[in-house]
Amino acid sequence: MKLMGECLGPGRGELWQRAGMPGLPERSALLLSPCLLPALQLLLWHSALWTVHEATPLGPARSLPQSFLLKCLEQVRKIQADGAELQERLCATHKLCHPEELVLLGHSLGIPQAPLSSCSSQSLQLTSCLDQLHGGLFLYQGLLQALAGISPELAPTLDTLQLDVTDFATNIWLQMEDLGVAPAVQPTQGTMPTFTSAFQRRAGGVLVASQLQRFLGLAYRGLRYLAEP
Repeated sequence: MKLMGECLGPGRGELWQRAGMPGLPERSALLLSPCLLPALQLLLWHSALWTVHEATPLGPARSLPQSFLLKCLEQVRKIQADGAELQERLCATHKLCHPEELVLLGHSLGIPQAPLSSCSSQSLQLTSCLDQLHGGLFLYQGLLQALAGISPELAPTLDTLQLDVTDFATNIWLQMEDLGVAPAVQPTQGTMPTFTSAFQRRAGGVLVASQLQRFLGLAYRGLRYLAEP
């Protein structure tokens, strides 16, 4: 205020009066005064800085331990390897090599997919990302359980994949508890598809493994983004 008073000088009361009158020249004289421009520029600079500060989200990685993120990335790679092995064996043994050819069967069987939009680096929301990640892993845990009895030769691979998915889901849940964002009650499994034949079970194995790989690919990109310094 002192700066404004010094700029306006002794006749400032008259000038403020004139600025409130309808005459355009008098208003222009006030607005274009060289003495007022620095003050207006400073005000605009502070306003812009505050807007940027408000619009910039807090760095999400600050809330997650690096050890947790590195463990998650390791778990994703392990599950991806397990899923790839299941797909390869289904392809080699049962000639089910093209998941896209089984998409219609997947719809008729009611095989659900898990969203992971909150883990995108463009719109990452930490709490929602962890929640979607845990929910998706919990879903695939149930889908893998529904594939039990797929075939004796594939049972060990399926068991390993299911165990690794369960461990990963548990790791996410424990971190959510540490952050105080875990739901009060753990989710329950919804209705899982029913496979009524050996072919449906094996085709379902191809589809579930393929969907899980896509889900993990999105998860890996989100987790790697969080892990960046």
